[in-house]
Order: sequence, then C-alpha cells, then structure tokens
Amino acid sequence: MSETGEAIRIDIWLWHARQFKTRSLATMGVQKGRLRLTSAGTTRRISKPSALVRAGDTLTLPRNGRIVRLQILALGTRRGPASEAQALYREVEDEQTEASHV
Repeated sequence: MSETGEAIRIDIWLWHARQFKTRSLATMGVQKGRLRLTSAGTTRRISKPSALVRAGDTLTLPRNGRIVRLQILALGTRRGPASEAQALYREVEDEQTEASHV
C-alpha cells in the first residue's frame, strides 16, 4: 500500500489514461483477464474492474497487437486531454528488448 493510501479502480484509471475509449470498454477489457498488475514486487492477473491501482504500480496489457508495460505515475482525477492522460504513465521497455539492442 502506498504511503498516502491513494488508490483508484483499474477500469477508471485505464479510462483516465485513455487506454480505452469508454469506461465500459475498460471494464470489459479487464474482465477478459489479460491484464497483469505488479504491485510491491508481486505480479497478479487482474480480472475484476474493482481492483485498485496506485502510483508506482506496473500494468502489463495487450495494445494494438503487442504487449506493453506501463508504470503508473499518477492516478488522475478526470479523463482530460491526451497530454494530461500521457502524464499518468510511462511505457516501460522490456529488459529483453533492451538487451537485444546492445
């Protein structure tokens, strides 16, 4: 648990971060069970939209035919413009991908 204790439902965060066009689509995406959440060093598969995420967690999900890892930087308070949504996360490069570029 984070020091501030702030958390938000994963479906709402995905919608705020513009990973899905609507909250309903975010809910359905989570229910398919294809998302993994890494929090405090523990990775688990998420299938309930009520699962909570916090700043510092890492989310692994399918997007545009590939698997991406997003580090959650902030929770957000609304679904704002794209520039605001992009400030909520950063894409994490896979260690294997980084090693193959060296």
